[in-house]
Amino acid sequence: MRTTLAGWYPVLALAGAVGLSAIPAHAAPAPTGEAIALRLLTELQAVSGVPGIGAAYWNDGRIAWTGSAGLRDLENNLPVTRDTRFRFASISKLFAATGAARLWQQGRLDVDAPIAPMLPWLGNGWAPITTRQVAAHIAGIGHYQPGESATIGSRAIADMPGAVAIFSGRPLLSVPGTRYEYSTYGFTLLSAVVETKAKMPYLDYLSKVVAPGLAIGPDYTGRDPLASRAYLMVNGAPVEAPKLDYSYSWGGAGLGGTPSALAEWGGRIATGKVVSPATVRWMATPAKYTDGRTVNDGTYDVGFGWRSMTDLDGNAAMLHAGATPGARGVLIVLPGGRGSAISLLANAMWTASIEKSAFAIAAPLRPAPVLAAKPCPLKAARYTGALNGEAIAGTASFAMEGGLCTATLSADNALGKWIGGTTRNSNPRLRFIGIDPNGGLPRGALISPFGAWEMRPDPAGAYAIQLGTNRSLTLNFE
Repeated sequence: MRTTLAGWYPVLALAGAVGLSAIPAHAAPAPTGEAIALRLLTELQAVSGVPGIGAAYWNDGRIAWTGSAGLRDLENNLPVTRDTRFRFASISKLFAATGAARLWQQGRLDVDAPIAPMLPWLGNGWAPITTRQVAAHIAGIGHYQPGESATIGSRAIADMPGAVAIFSGRPLLSVPGTRYEYSTYGFTLLSAVVETKAKMPYLDYLSKVVAPGLAIGPDYTGRDPLASRAYLMVNGAPVEAPKLDYSYSWGGAGLGGTPSALAEWGGRIATGKVVSPATVRWMATPAKYTDGRTVNDGTYDVGFGWRSMTDLDGNAAMLHAGATPGARGVLIVLPGGRGSAISLLANAMWTASIEKSAFAIAAPLRPAPVLAAKPCPLKAARYTGALNGEAIAGTASFAMEGGLCTATLSADNALGKWIGGTTRNSNPRLRFIGIDPNGGLPRGALISPFGAWEMRPDPAGAYAIQLGTNRSLTLNFE
């Protein structure tokens, strides 16, 4: 198998060119929002070096757009298509949480009752923990242990008691309700609760009740011809990931499916088709520690399995990302108005700002913000700006491509060093693509090996983005 970009990059370039055939090389009709979204997706795949990526956007009751770029199988040169199945990784947690919320809505599950009496086989000495605490990662259950990667997923687990037994003998890391401890194993336990209260096997409950009729199920890798192979990114290049069996945590990390199926399910959540709109709001409501503090994880509030935030326009969003060998992805649900959902799935685990990337790719498909028109700065040869207050500068080369304003930026500065160090890519590429069908630059997407970021002018006119709670970036083109 090829392990460097050199052997397959020309193939990806060709695949991208085919995928963008609707965008002519010479001036022609203005590119559609769908064409711009595909261009951003294709640029992200090429710049990141990830073998293959798929995305979908659900809006107004239907899948409004799907896009794919790159390859699902490097060795056999097979492209990613609309039907390619990816691993969901921790996006799987949303299905367990929503399944539990549905049971709560029906009065079949008390989320504040101790879990142990629900699972008589549990039989350990933990302090009482509740379903609500488990779903918010505040029950004290630990995550993967050091060195466990060599054994976890190496064998099939027959049932829920066997899956829970992997960690149930370990002590809790904290007093329940007092500290945030992200835990995939907690969602193994949550899925056991769902299975018990639903009175049917967890995967059956998933397929019949939580996500009926969708191409979503246990990880398809290696057992479905439409499933992508799984890869890791090592020093900026893909290598095939080891085979894994996710039966130890279907509820925490083990599902898979197509981007369109995931976005369709997100649309059902947004419109109250899986649980009621009131229950959707309940799942998004931030959980509380026993002392009344709000539970959060970085920039996100943590509710009942779902995380919440606002987008650049202040719209409420519910989401969860995931990363595992062979996968990096996110599902974003925007329940406001008529509802919408965005999915972005990749077939390699890589360090990426995946949530912002999904928002950026969907930006051309969503209602456009009111921004002042700005022409494409075709004569600009430099950029200046600041990364977290540190001055940066570099060269810029602008061109009109397929009706879009595009630029290649140099990365020999603090921005390039930060991105390169974060992604372990010694030679990061930077691209800037205008999000404007008229060929201007009222806003754009900066694309790097770390992801795609929508940037808009700040009051001083610089393109700006807030990268988490402690990092910001501004760019000016001269």
